[in-house]
Amino acid sequence: MHTALRVWILSVVVCLGRGHHHVGHTDDDSLSHVSSGNKEFAFHLYRRLAAHPDNQGKNIFYSPSSVSVALAALSVGARGDTHEQLLSGLGYNSSQVTQSAINQAFSMLLKRQDNSSDISEGTAVFLDNTFEPNPEFLKDLKEAFHTDVSNVNFQQTTESTDTINKYVSDKTHGKIDKLVEDLDPGTIMYLISYIYFKGMWDSPFEAKLTKEDKFMVDENTEVPVQMMNKEDDFDIYQDMAINTTILRLHFNSSYSMLLLLPENMALLEKEICPQHLTKWSKWMKKRTYDIFVPKISMKTDYSLKELLTEMGMTNMFDVRADLSGISEGKKLLVSGVVHQAALDIDEAGATAAAATGIGITLMSFQHIPELKFNRPFMLLITENTTDDILFMGKIINPKI
Repeated sequence: MHTALRVWILSVVVCLGRGHHHVGHTDDDSLSHVSSGNKEFAFHLYRRLAAHPDNQGKNIFYSPSSVSVALAALSVGARGDTHEQLLSGLGYNSSQVTQSAINQAFSMLLKRQDNSSDISEGTAVFLDNTFEPNPEFLKDLKEAFHTDVSNVNFQQTTESTDTINKYVSDKTHGKIDKLVEDLDPGTIMYLISYIYFKGMWDSPFEAKLTKEDKFMVDENTEVPVQMMNKEDDFDIYQDMAINTTILRLHFNSSYSMLLLLPENMALLEKEICPQHLTKWSKWMKKRTYDIFVPKISMKTDYSLKELLTEMGMTNMFDVRADLSGISEGKKLLVSGVVHQAALDIDEAGATAAAATGIGITLMSFQHIPELKFNRPFMLLITENTTDDILFMGKIINPKI
């Protein structure tokens, strides 16, 4: 009899409040290898999400960072082919990096939240009172993945559901308050990964300039949106190879948001890769633009089992699963991987807006080009020095 292991992956981004500073970049080979793999995984998973029939015509938003953390934490307890598939699917070469090195790399990545109240990342495991996992497994999770460990009685479904939901709600500042609704009493362990980020724009939008405007969902459909507006010097790059304009909006921290406005969304989704981030960061120039960005508030919910299987991570979901590193006494498998995310974009930082007026009077006789995100666009939230991708998505319709 196989026992289900549930893996839940949570992420929330709210563009409000203050930012924070990232830990210094390291030349450590393991961190570099893991960071590189995480970027490849981000775009690989994005393409799978974008191509899935259930997501056609819908917004996409998720945290590749959160998914990577959860699956890397699971790999601590995986063995044999199950372990190989997890590492390969995550973009890591097991001949070049050991599990110990992966653990160390994630420990360093998760340290970016230290001494900051503005980003919260970590994992948690909820164990049934009757289940005793390998102590070494829990030790590695606590040391490398900032894991909180709690015991619950999964037979008491209402109480254990409330316990998990309260934990999730606390970690996501109330953004996700009902993660678990139908709890399987046969569950013996939940593994959760979460990330919560908030950032204040380095140069906030003025609320009084926000006006209703139209967003072209497609050639035949337009919806009304609240469009923020600002004229200033921005980091801009025109990537002629993929016919896409890239705008970088800085947070008051070491993070920023990239907004990608393509002429052809399908071409951008097909071609975009980590090397583009490197190129854009290198060649972006400050240019004066009059930009228009819609306010957004949305939530997404994905079941990733099918997509991860397509990416080669098959064994962990069936009888071939080898999770003996978690427990040698029970035969475990992963019953599902679910990802939830939320995104809010607004003027973000009214308390600082009074000191950030748009000083353009000397430019009044010069033509200021417009950059208007009034049709489908992509966005990424990245760390400035490493280009690590915290969040990634596509806005098809800001109203859904």
